[in-house]
Amino acid sequence: MTEPRLNTSFFSQFARIGKALSSPVRLEMIYLLLQGERSVERLAAEIGISMANASQHLKQLKAARLVEARKDGHHVHYRASSPAVADLLGALQRLGESQLLEIQDLVRRFITGRDGLEPVSMKELLRRVARDEVTVLDVRPEEEYEAGHLPRAISIPVDQLLDRLKELPAGKAVIAYCRGPYCLLSVSAVEVLRDNGFKAFRLEEGYPEWTVRNLRLEIKPETGDRHPG
Repeated sequence: MTEPRLNTSFFSQFARIGKALSSPVRLEMIYLLLQGERSVERLAAEIGISMANASQHLKQLKAARLVEARKDGHHVHYRASSPAVADLLGALQRLGESQLLEIQDLVRRFITGRDGLEPVSMKELLRRVARDEVTVLDVRPEEEYEAGHLPRAISIPVDQLLDRLKELPAGKAVIAYCRGPYCLLSVSAVEVLRDNGFKAFRLEEGYPEWTVRNLRLEIKPETGDRHPG
């Protein structure tokens, strides 16, 4: 017996999301918005495209309910619509790495090949933090840290790290994290730290993956702790 054509209606709706994800620019926008809210102007500048182009891409992401917007005077700010968006991007990354040799080659060339050691998993990070064995270092831009960060993490953006090494507690290993498993900020940070005598590692995943697992987060001190979602 032929399966009811109702399935076609479901697949058509899923395809809306697939279409929204079919652009490298839109994927990069999601990647950035998972770190924290951004204006159209800032997104356009970070990605290197025009405001008009950025607005069109955001319109498609919003139509697929992957991002949401709020107005602040003459400016429009966007954010990821749900922690499920981080889960979706993570699944896409994992699938790509398992199936595409090109991605595997990029990981070897730009991440594992530079790092030299296996990254620390979230489970291992939690264990070491509980024992007060490590310093957790957030090397993303400061505004991303303020939007949300891992508990007890110190904020030193990677481009300031060399000048601020004295702020790191002596005698502890450092675990650096950034925007996700393919973010090079933490890889660069580990290189700087090791070159200056620190025992340093990078976290296997990043801030968005932390939110997906519904683990405790912190925002800037005046507003206290929160849980994602």
